[in-house]
Amino acid sequence: MVRAAAVSDVGRVRKTNEDAFYSDTDMRLFAVADGMGGHEAGEVASRLALEALSGFIRRSAADTDFSWPYGLDGTLSFDGNRLRTAIHLANRRVFRTAETNDDYSGMGTTIVTLLMNGAHIAVGHVGDSRLYLLRDGRLDQMTQDDSWAATILAHNPKAHPSELANHPMRNVLTNALGAREQVDVHLAERDLQDGDTLLLCSDGLHGVLDAAMLQTVLEQYSDVDTAARTLVQQALDRGSRDNVTALVVRFEGEA
Repeated sequence: MVRAAAVSDVGRVRKTNEDAFYSDTDMRLFAVADGMGGHEAGEVASRLALEALSGFIRRSAADTDFSWPYGLDGTLSFDGNRLRTAIHLANRRVFRTAETNDDYSGMGTTIVTLLMNGAHIAVGHVGDSRLYLLRDGRLDQMTQDDSWAATILAHNPKAHPSELANHPMRNVLTNALGAREQVDVHLAERDLQDGDTLLLCSDGLHGVLDAAMLQTVLEQYSDVDTAARTLVQQALDRGSRDNVTALVVRFEGEA
C-alpha cells in the first residue's frame, strides 16, 4: 500500500507559484518541479515538464509498442529507462516551447521524480529539487543538487556548507530542464522496505529546514497530509522567501 500527499504554497514574497507537483498512487508516479523564468514562464515550465513526464509514463504503462527516442541504458531496469526517457521528453517539451515563444525565452525548471513498481523504485532528477528517504530512524538525501554550491563542496572536501551559506552564487543551477536541447539526467534505483517514507521537495523547503527538522516532522506525523502541511508551514514560519512544496510518500508494503 502506498499513501501520498502534497502541499504547495506560493509563499509570502512571490506573486505566483512556479512550483508544481504530480502525485498518482495508482500509477505510482510522484514528482516535484520548480520553474524559473520571467513573465510567469517558470509556472509554465514546471507545468509542461510534469505533463510530458506523466504522459509518457502513462502511455508506456498501457502500451509496450512505443519508441525509445533517447536509447536504452543497460544499467537501468525497464522502469528506470521509462523514467529516463520521460525526463528527456520533458526537457524537449520545455526547450522547444521556450524556443518558439519570446515570452518564455530562457525558462526552465528543476524536477525530481519517483516511479514505483512494487517495492522497487526508480528516482530521476535534474536541478536542486530533492528526494529524501527516511528509514529506521535515519534520513538520507538520495539526490545531489545540480548547483554551484554542491559542485564546490564535491570538489573541495575541506569546504563546509556554512562557508557557502551566504555566497551570492550558492543557488545558481548548473543543470535544469529546458535550458538546453540536451540535459544530464541523474537516475538511481533501489528497493524499499515496509514503513519507508519518501519526501520530494523544492528548495523553498530544504533551503530553510535542515535534515534534522525534516526528520522530526516525518517521524512525528504518520498521516502524510499532516506531515506535508506541517513541513510547508514550518518553512514559511522560518522565513522561506520562495515557493514551498512538499510531497510525502509512505510505503507500507505490498498486499
